[in-house]
Amino acid sequence: MRKKVTSTDIAKAAGVSQATVSMVLNKKYNVSFSKETIERVEQAAKELGYTVPRQRSRKSGKNSRLIVVFCPTLTNPYYVMLLQGIETVAKEKGYGVFVCNTQRELKIEEQYLRMMHSVSPAGIIYTCNPSNTFMEQVEEIAAKIPLVVISNRDKVKVDAISQDNTKVGSLMARHLLDLGHREVAFIAPPLTKRQEQRSRRVEGFVREYEKEGLSQSVMIKAADDIWDEVLPSVDSEYRIGYNLTRELLAETRKVTAIAGLNDMIAFGIIDALQEEKLKVPNDVSVIGCDNIIFGRMSQMSLTTIEHFVPLKGRDACDIIMRKIESAHNPYIDMEPTSTYHIEYEPKLIVRKTTAYVKQEPQKKRVGKIIK
Repeated sequence: MRKKVTSTDIAKAAGVSQATVSMVLNKKYNVSFSKETIERVEQAAKELGYTVPRQRSRKSGKNSRLIVVFCPTLTNPYYVMLLQGIETVAKEKGYGVFVCNTQRELKIEEQYLRMMHSVSPAGIIYTCNPSNTFMEQVEEIAAKIPLVVISNRDKVKVDAISQDNTKVGSLMARHLLDLGHREVAFIAPPLTKRQEQRSRRVEGFVREYEKEGLSQSVMIKAADDIWDEVLPSVDSEYRIGYNLTRELLAETRKVTAIAGLNDMIAFGIIDALQEEKLKVPNDVSVIGCDNIIFGRMSQMSLTTIEHFVPLKGRDACDIIMRKIESAHNPYIDMEPTSTYHIEYEPKLIVRKTTAYVKQEPQKKRVGKIIK
């Protein structure tokens, strides 16, 4: 019985590594090979009668039409909007979507990442930054499976839909400055190192006030770190906005405007103000960010920042589809290496919760009239 020819035999005959043989014969050119190397490997395979074994590709496997989405929470409408964008494209292309809710816990994120090799989905989308601990692991997976990060970092080594949060914070601050607000507060969830994107939004806000020589005019109130360590509920961010505004109102310093890191926090701010009989925006202006659907309703009519969340979800899924199509294109002899980077410019949406600062009435001078 004739011994079966293996890729190791081809490697010896062609004078190259087994890995090179595998990549050349499977047309997975993640690195450039010379024409001579390719011809030498193919000729050796032909002479030895080697045929590439049929592999269970994602195209024919049970998970071939599955997109996995990593999500830190499903309680914030922001992530629901991202998922809607992703699912719209996935449905159009005949793919299913499976959501991995990491709950912002490293252990859960690690468990899901370990599963990816065995699950072997068609693509993976991170709706937030991967934890720094796992960035190397994420990059390794991205070399094998199309992976997109909807990122708030300046630089990631994988396909990304990016956002400059300093621009978002700057836009919020500039709007309030233009309305004459000099004494303001910014309310945020925990500003931990893991949640760097939050800090950047605050930094952008503060920087705009610093440009006007008003660095001491901004009060930052951030929730305790414990809020990121407990399982979030639907109203977690609302309660952060509400509780911290109550704290703010109990302090002696008066502000004429409050910015919430996102719309859910802004809703909590508004309720706390109204509970104290303060009118929005007559007494205090409020601005949020994300332009979620509740903010568009007439009763709320929240001034906010639009950064096109559903479109980011669509774009992320579109990139996955392009990668899948290019990998199975019969008209090209090698799979292209490409990295996508898309960024939207944030846009201010002015509604009814912000207005020009209320002017304090001037006190009449009181004095004695001497006859």
